[in-house]
Amino acid sequence: MDLAYLVTPGLAWLTAGSLKFLVNSLRAGQWAFGQIGYGGLPSNHSAIVSSAAALVALREGIGHPAFGVAVALAFVVMLDANSLRRQVGRQAEAINRLAAGQPDAGHVPLRERMGHSRLEILAGVLVGSAVAAAVQRLMG
Repeated sequence: MDLAYLVTPGLAWLTAGSLKFLVNSLRAGQWAFGQIGYGGLPSNHSAIVSSAAALVALREGIGHPAFGVAVALAFVVMLDANSLRRQVGRQAEAINRLAAGQPDAGHVPLRERMGHSRLEILAGVLVGSAVAAAVQRLMG
């Protein structure tokens, strides 16, 4: 088994997550441990699937069937991040507003930051592609 196909998505996840933590910390002016989770720049999910697709393209070529499968998976993940998960975040925001007006019924606020903007997804694609290129260069 070629370990590059296992290592690359893991490195993309670690790289995107570290960058996201740094970006959030810079924006907050303090360590942003409370903001770890879904959403933010760059998109971890987009970085992971893009790194896999880019590695297949670099190693096997864009004519290989595995590249088509990887691109299809990447599009599903990125569309989900931009549409469905963003809508879930908006619903959580509305529920939290409604619950705030009610007497304390033990409501635990829902996480509102879900999904990604197109810029966050693009940043994830760039991170994933860069990681794939680095892995290809080092493990090629």
